[in-house]
Amino acid sequence: MSTTASPQTTSGTGPADPSADQAVKETLEDYTLRFAPRSYRRWTPMVVATTALGGIAYMADFSIGAGIGLAHGTGNALVAIAVAAVVIFVTGFPLAYYGARYNIDLDLITRGAGFGYYGSVLTSVIFASFTFIFFALEGSIMAQGLELGLGLPLWLGYLVSTLMVIPLVIYGMKALSKLQVWTTPVWLLLMVGPLVYLIATDPGTVDRFLGYAGTDGEGGLDTASVLLGAGVCLSLIAQIGEQIDYLRFMPPRTEANRRSWWTAVIMAGPGWVVLGALKQAIGVFLAVYILAEVGADAAPEPIQQFRGAFDAMMPSWMVVPLAVALVVISQIKINVTNAYSGSLAWTNSFTRVTRHYPGRMVFVLVNLGFALALMEADMFSFLNSILGFYSNCAIAWVVTVATDIGINKYLLRLSPLQPEFRRGMLYAVNPVGTVAFVAASGLSIALYFHALGDALQPYSPVAAAVLAFVLTPLMAIATKGRYYLRRTDDGIDEPLLDADGNPSAVTLDCHVCRRAYERPDLTACLTHNATVCSLCLSTDTTGDHVLPA
Repeated sequence: MSTTASPQTTSGTGPADPSADQAVKETLEDYTLRFAPRSYRRWTPMVVATTALGGIAYMADFSIGAGIGLAHGTGNALVAIAVAAVVIFVTGFPLAYYGARYNIDLDLITRGAGFGYYGSVLTSVIFASFTFIFFALEGSIMAQGLELGLGLPLWLGYLVSTLMVIPLVIYGMKALSKLQVWTTPVWLLLMVGPLVYLIATDPGTVDRFLGYAGTDGEGGLDTASVLLGAGVCLSLIAQIGEQIDYLRFMPPRTEANRRSWWTAVIMAGPGWVVLGALKQAIGVFLAVYILAEVGADAAPEPIQQFRGAFDAMMPSWMVVPLAVALVVISQIKINVTNAYSGSLAWTNSFTRVTRHYPGRMVFVLVNLGFALALMEADMFSFLNSILGFYSNCAIAWVVTVATDIGINKYLLRLSPLQPEFRRGMLYAVNPVGTVAFVAASGLSIALYFHALGDALQPYSPVAAAVLAFVLTPLMAIATKGRYYLRRTDDGIDEPLLDADGNPSAVTLDCHVCRRAYERPDLTACLTHNATVCSLCLSTDTTGDHVLPA
């Protein structure tokens, strides 16, 4: 079957679907659930990068670093942080490139990178869980700040930190880009200033930091301690999904902007972990400082860390307001992103499974509900246990997708180089990624819960990464790559890519919702000599528009 549709012409012959039309209107603010067209992507590479990096202003890094450092000592903590950072950078690079180059989010990438149209629902739920776990963590930190600064009880602080992001997250990329760009300089100044002051005025703090042995050891390097710490840090590996939610709005890569394009993609894609690792190391430093000045109970809490640091450099009346301001700014910056990305992940999964689009705001509230429940359950007190468990699933997913892109696509050539996400073009489930992910995450979780003995428990994140890396190409070879594409022809003669290899900007009309979309978002329709957009395909309950195998 082949359909030739002319640019900018109306080819609709079927009636408009009211439910599809509602879904279309709600997703056009920032192209939720679909390809981000060139006509919308008007930001420069550096604006996109700054917006994406603004989303990693979270304070959780300070808590994570502090927890690892206090338990295992500074040396083990720093090595663990470095090991995790290398893994996150290497696996994040191919994902960031695909998101920026082809202007799709991580769920759409995952569909065509070994999981299939419905298989990637598994990973969407993993990613959605990441967003509400870290929303709860950041909300807990903000509640601690509100308790210190305003005397609010923690339960009320949890509620305030949850409700205050709702007005902001209603809007998409346009509002978020302004928020992140304008607040980033203030955040950087408040974060870096105290650290520089302490090191400059009291060099002894560096010696105490480097010599701290931890509560579980004697200060020497220990493999088990390093791996346990790295496992906690690797829970952040799914952060690349939130980075890609911004990177999908990168402008086309051309010869004129090639250098700035690559700089932005690397800096805001895998490069986020450089700043993240630095914050974790600062968390260890401040925890050791607070341990000497205040006591162990307060050391893991970022609000107490910065309160102690500010107290050393300015009048007492300024200390608490500045510490609270830093925590509130950081929480707003990251939790707007967490709520936004989580709502996309939940909505994407629900729409595919039920073929009904309920509206993104429904899942903003669902995500916030899960986060609030975790906060009220005092998740902060068992933070490292939650993150250590979660990291096994996140590592298995991200390593599987990164391996499919890096090895199955570019080395073995068994996976199509160009990502595919449209219903009808993909098999429901691709065993390559699905089997690799389930096996890697399943065995690593068993290790984490001591199923194979205490000695192997620290190696659960290593098992997740190694198994995903090995099984993904083995499954592609075993299946000969036959389950990647259900069809190789989408029925439209117009090329998907332009002369520079960017997604084509040629527009065609969807005959269901009767709106114009750029070429990569459409396929030919089964029952009409016309084209249909990806979202209308997703919400097609009868399959009338879906091309046959």
